[in-house]
Amino acid sequence: MSMPRSIIALAAGCFGIGTTEFVIMGLLPDVARDLQVDIPQAGLLVTGYAVGVIIGAPILAILTARLPRKGALLGLMGVFMLGNLFCAAAPTYELMMAARVFTAFAHAAFMGIGAVVAADLAPPNRRAQAMALTMAGLTVANVLGVPGGTAFGQAFGWRFTFVAVAAIGAVAAIAVALMVPRLPAHKADSMLGEFAVLKRPQVIIGMAMSAMSAASMFAVYTYIRPILTDVTGIELGSVTYVLVVFGIGLTIGNLIGGRLADWKLMPSLISLFLLIACLLALFTLTSAAPLSAIITLIVWGMAGFAVVAPLQMHVVKEAKGAPNLVSVLNHAGFNIGCASGAFLGGLPIAHGFGYQNVPWVGAAIALLASLTGLFSLWLHRRAGDREPDYEPEATEAAPAE
Repeated sequence: MSMPRSIIALAAGCFGIGTTEFVIMGLLPDVARDLQVDIPQAGLLVTGYAVGVIIGAPILAILTARLPRKGALLGLMGVFMLGNLFCAAAPTYELMMAARVFTAFAHAAFMGIGAVVAADLAPPNRRAQAMALTMAGLTVANVLGVPGGTAFGQAFGWRFTFVAVAAIGAVAAIAVALMVPRLPAHKADSMLGEFAVLKRPQVIIGMAMSAMSAASMFAVYTYIRPILTDVTGIELGSVTYVLVVFGIGLTIGNLIGGRLADWKLMPSLISLFLLIACLLALFTLTSAAPLSAIITLIVWGMAGFAVVAPLQMHVVKEAKGAPNLVSVLNHAGFNIGCASGAFLGGLPIAHGFGYQNVPWVGAAIALLASLTGLFSLWLHRRAGDREPDYEPEATEAAPAE
């Protein structure tokens, strides 16, 4: 059985979301100059977006809980397009910050609902792979969208980049309208009943593992440029090419993770986190030479993003009765992990241990995530039950093939 074409539409939306989140990093000098602020202040526009994701996740989860899911996805793409147009037109720094936060509100909700929709439309033995294909839009954004958007902004002005991203959102919205079948809202007795799933230990454990996966990655990735230039000795102009190769590793790993999750979910997660811990520990040594550093980065990128689809599938399985809610909140957890990882990764630098020791922080967090996975598996076996199966909602129309 083949995957439905509707997953392409969902991936297109994730591509736009991933591009708008990170493209501003390459445009900071231009944005700062135009809005008459310094670079650190402009950098807070990245933080503001992450805060918007975290705040917006529970709000949008509540607002979209009773909506048919196709309608919710189209509405969220509308928020995304409008927010990017606001960014393009913002005359002041304060309004630009407000526009970034507003745009971010659509982030977790679209990706969370989109992941559940992809799983619902996929064949029973390929649901995690469907989630991974949807999330591939995010990884491809790092390979193509971010460098392409940066180059476009440098050529025509940073405001036109946000207009272009809004256009990507329009294409994604049209694709969702044409390719995604009508899907009813997930049924629940009440909103409080949906939030009651957060009392389930396995749901909280799964979301904590998601946050730890992001913290492990961003503890190192946040400082990857100075690691590659100051420790590895790679020229600054070549770092971009290395990061593109790293992004390709993320994309490949994401697809591999979907297959592993459909095969053996929790054993795969536990093993992947152990592999990440070992790779980051190894990176403290291999970062000393360009070839060994690049090879380690590629393999780490593959393993680091291979956990994303399994983690999303895990929390959705555990959240019977409220998969959309938990899937959306899980993406907020990823962003909390991104922010905390950047902080934790900076501690060795702040205490004088140097960039070469930053990967130890990511390795320790990955090891903790692996132990958390073992604890989750032990809880299941202690209770005498296996991991729950995922039961999709029926669609109102056959999936487009």
